[in-house]
Amino acid sequence: MKATKIKTLLHDAPVETNQKVQGWVRTFRANRFIALNDGSTLANLQCVVDFEKTPESILKQINTGAALALEGKIIESQGKGQTIELQVNTIEILGPSDPDSYPIQPKKHSFEFLREKAHLRVRTSTFAAVMRVRSALSFAVHQFFQSHGFYYVNTPIITGSDAEGAGEMFRVSTLDPLHPPKNEAGTIDFKADFFGKETNLTVSGQLEAEAYALGLGEVYTFGPTFRAENSNTARHLAEFWMIEPEMAFYDLNDNMDLAEKFITYVLSYILENCKEDLEFLDDRLTNEESSKPQAERSQMGLLEKIRFVIENDFKRVSYTEAIEILKNSTPNKKKKFQYPVNNWGVDLQSEHERFLVEKHFNCPVILYDYPANIKAFYMRRNDDEKTVRAMDILFPGIGEIVGGSQREERLDVLQKRIKEMGIDEKELWWYIDLRRFGSVPHSGFGLGFERLVQFATGMGNIRDVIPFPRTPQNASF
Repeated sequence: MKATKIKTLLHDAPVETNQKVQGWVRTFRANRFIALNDGSTLANLQCVVDFEKTPESILKQINTGAALALEGKIIESQGKGQTIELQVNTIEILGPSDPDSYPIQPKKHSFEFLREKAHLRVRTSTFAAVMRVRSALSFAVHQFFQSHGFYYVNTPIITGSDAEGAGEMFRVSTLDPLHPPKNEAGTIDFKADFFGKETNLTVSGQLEAEAYALGLGEVYTFGPTFRAENSNTARHLAEFWMIEPEMAFYDLNDNMDLAEKFITYVLSYILENCKEDLEFLDDRLTNEESSKPQAERSQMGLLEKIRFVIENDFKRVSYTEAIEILKNSTPNKKKKFQYPVNNWGVDLQSEHERFLVEKHFNCPVILYDYPANIKAFYMRRNDDEKTVRAMDILFPGIGEIVGGSQREERLDVLQKRIKEMGIDEKELWWYIDLRRFGSVPHSGFGLGFERLVQFATGMGNIRDVIPFPRTPQNASF
């Protein structure tokens, strides 16, 4: 008999039919009641064993974490909280579990503990729910772009350029780390390396995506990126996934339109397709918030935050206007901000971004036209020579979630900007070539996928929304 997913059984409730299920034991009570879960849904299926007819050798192997295949009849349940249950006729132990050493016992575990058991934590209700939502978001990303005429491109993971100019990159090399070859200047001779030059893991696929947008029109990347930032905060990972669309013939307004449409689409998708998991995560967040001091509690629940983004038009505000609002705000005047806002040109912090969204405008906000000095070299310079055509989307509870810009399409302006920032023009010869041969206005944005998953699931630490987090001093799995 072919096994049926528990999600299907609970939905269809085919009583008085014989069924086979496979999954892992969450709990086994009174030598009689098995709570079985196969990962297809949040809910467990109660499976009732006739312990008088089941050999003791089998009963002893039914422990939390064990994998079973069960066959029997679906009947209406007499217990609370479930409509059906499986009356078990046959039991097959697919994979036993040592009850003395299996670490994910049916009790509350801290997320810190579960990160140490990252290979098993997906068997808990919380992490299974998070990963199902992550999967649905990933599907929605591709569905949105594919349905809007975009082409999916795979940009290099190994690169010789630093798209962000931050220098926090992981080196890729086959040279002997103890005795690398040296050149006449006494520095490492990267010409002897595998690629004949210094290479790193990419921090962004944007530059390469621009090249393909200037041939295919509208493209997007969705792949892993890496940053060697020695940070242990709840907002940083060394390995993460980026969604980066690039569009030819788009100005900044077109870019903002697309970003708003995209983000409301993917959130609407999970609201429709992940109801059970989101309701569970919403309850989890509510319980977590209730244990915090009143002043530190979030003003909105998880589902409320998602609907807040979907149901409100995004307010578009210039950086200059935002600075004036923040300078004259009550928290700034009363010195409640950790980072006071005094002068035009400062880089906004999460507390400022959240104030604009949650207190001042009460809707998602898109800030645009940032000071050139705090933004990347590839962003289009405005006529005022002080600002660039950049934009950030700000969300409740998280601050910035999307960053993008109209790209600099003018050859002379781009070269000047590269020189001002001390970037080696030879490393970007091909990128500069794009401005020599058929250059057009074009735009794009980047969205850290884990930041999106974090917002959509209400998880407080970004390490809990990726299967195996990579952080400083941590690559155990």
